[in-house]
Amino acid sequence: MTPELFIAGKAAQAVKALYGADVDAGSLQVQVTRKEFEGDYTLIVFPLLRITHASPDASGEAIGGWLTANCPEISAYNSVKGFLNLSLSPLWWRETFEAAAGDPSFGQLPSTGRRIMVEFSSPNTNKPLHLGHIRNNLLGDSVSRLLKAAGNEVIKVTLVNDRGVHICKSMYAWEKLFGGATPESTGKKGDHLVGDCYVAFSNLLKKEVAELVAAGVPEEQAEKEAPCMKAVHEMLVKWEQGDAHVRELWAKMNGWVFDGFDATYKSLGIDFDKVYYESQTYLLGKELVQKGLDAGVFERQADGSVWCDLTADGLDRKLLLRSDGTSVYITQDLGTAERRFAEYSLDSHVYVVGDEQNYHFQVLKLVLGKLGFDWAERIYHLSYGMVELPDGKMKSREGTVVDADDLIAQMQEEARRTSEESGKLEDVPSEEKDRLYAMIGLGALKYFILKVDPRKKMLFNPAESIDFNGNTGPFIQYTHARICSILRKAAEQGIPAKAENVDFSPKEVRLVKILGAYPQKVGEAAEAFSPALIANFAYDLAKEFNQYYHETQIIREPDAAVRSTRLALISLVASVLEKAMGLLGIDLPERM
Repeated sequence: MTPELFIAGKAAQAVKALYGADVDAGSLQVQVTRKEFEGDYTLIVFPLLRITHASPDASGEAIGGWLTANCPEISAYNSVKGFLNLSLSPLWWRETFEAAAGDPSFGQLPSTGRRIMVEFSSPNTNKPLHLGHIRNNLLGDSVSRLLKAAGNEVIKVTLVNDRGVHICKSMYAWEKLFGGATPESTGKKGDHLVGDCYVAFSNLLKKEVAELVAAGVPEEQAEKEAPCMKAVHEMLVKWEQGDAHVRELWAKMNGWVFDGFDATYKSLGIDFDKVYYESQTYLLGKELVQKGLDAGVFERQADGSVWCDLTADGLDRKLLLRSDGTSVYITQDLGTAERRFAEYSLDSHVYVVGDEQNYHFQVLKLVLGKLGFDWAERIYHLSYGMVELPDGKMKSREGTVVDADDLIAQMQEEARRTSEESGKLEDVPSEEKDRLYAMIGLGALKYFILKVDPRKKMLFNPAESIDFNGNTGPFIQYTHARICSILRKAAEQGIPAKAENVDFSPKEVRLVKILGAYPQKVGEAAEAFSPALIANFAYDLAKEFNQYYHETQIIREPDAAVRSTRLALISLVASVLEKAMGLLGIDLPERM
């Protein structure tokens, strides 16, 4: 039970005993006491004045007096203008610590019985994953972990956009400009090679457009009439017609990209329960369009196109089928959503997609609702801001993106350089250093991205993320390693890490207070789809431990009972740090 719920329950008993009135404990407001006042938690007295018929201070004094007299877990109180500040006793903190330390699943919430699908990553197959994809993948993976820790069954999926004009551009460039190059012949990952083809096509298109513009063709028209662009559209038509040569080339180049994606996902520690492919789903939704037409929800225009009028909902008219009968992107999403909810009996579906698609998901939910699907309201768009670099935005067509593989390698190198400069890994055997550099680099990358509220745009600075001080992944990793080192030394000296019947010091109470809040923080983070809440919880815990470590004797403490209890306390700190950072997909080393 959280302190807030405990205090609310006892306060309800106090009101009943003092005033003879029944109060719903859930309606009482309890919050953490502000730092400038003495106490741990504060009961807001004002809503109770209609029952007490007394002043705020008199009401607080009466309730506080009853609580300290009847609840051994509450040791002191002070009433300040309608705010009853309560101090919890050593008994409460010892019981809180013992409950957490004795529960191997501490932080794992009870099952909700709910099944949630999370779709993330969803890359195009014309280029490798880049920094923007990394934020998407890390958010999707961490939110999936959070939802699972909050007691939900979670299904992680991705939809690979493996068909369309984008991949045809890379296919055309490969045939015309790359002389049969393969990943093996070039020594490049397949997704990198295909990405080079995409950039080469963009450069070719610019050249052809410039020539047409110089001949007097308007630029917008020139982009449509450029020979390479016409050839790409012809290739797409052939693909849809099942042309053997085009399909064979498409399968080969997509295979290269899939292999590249898999390697990058493995480096990031990302996996999926199911992979969907647009080539297999792009025709889904057409039956729903007909259903909407039959119900009068959609309307067909004279040219044969089908639209949904959303003007009454504050939006505009949305195209669902083109005049030639081909579907648009949202048509596929309608069909995919229907299939997933039916196939998996989902309670909710979370789409992790950048905020440039906010309108798309507004439309998706509205249209599904108009089609009569009551689960449309259980679709959630986890909208996140873009990632920018110190020198500006990224552009795929110009080849100026920060490639995910290059960034992971850069982070490992930053970890090596920073570690050597700080001397943090001087005592680590050389054969372990590369493993630690990879762990620290990846931990720095994940933490720096996930500590930011998903809704905010962010500026990523690799060098800043590696800092061993401050709100960074390496700081928390080093804290965990430091605790493990203390515990190893204690074990070598035969000192047990065991809680004894001793009272906690104020510094230890601060640690226990943070530790005890972990399950509640998991629930809050899952509810808000925000790994940032867990990241900053882990930082607060690591920071509090480091202050405690610098001010407190642990192994050298002369009192054996106090010494053993302190070792048990920091062991729990290490365990909770490992669990919290695990929800971010970050590993913590035992040695640094």
